[in-house]
Amino acid sequence: MFDTKIAVVLRNNLAAWQKLNVTAFLITGVAGGHPEIIGEPYRDRAGNIYNPLSIQPIIVLSADEATMSTIHRRALERDVTASLFIEEMFATGHDAANRAVFAEYAPDDAKVVGIALRAEKKIVDKVTKGATMQH
Repeated sequence: MFDTKIAVVLRNNLAAWQKLNVTAFLITGVAGGHPEIIGEPYRDRAGNIYNPLSIQPIIVLSADEATMSTIHRRALERDVTASLFIEEMFATGHDAANRAVFAEYAPDDAKVVGIALRAEKKIVDKVTKGATMQH
């Protein structure tokens, strides 16, 4: 049904609250970069209107630290624009602080705790190879 795939990969040693927080942040990045994935608002039988959701399924995967670095590198090598969350962002409290701490790192020293991407299915599968379904 879809030529593309959306995947979120989380580092496997995060606390539950961190997994949820990182996933929420990363998906907003994917939606911001690909507004066409957002459908129409939902309406219940009583006529209440709710926010639109993604028209496409999103898979959530898990990987160890080394695999997270590999996935990050593969995304860059294939020119896939991704959403990235690094460990140091847990200590910040707002977007400007997140961007400031993010800018202090490069791909070779970033402690990636989450990455989300949307691209052609085959590319996403190649980039996320080694990650497993999140439990």
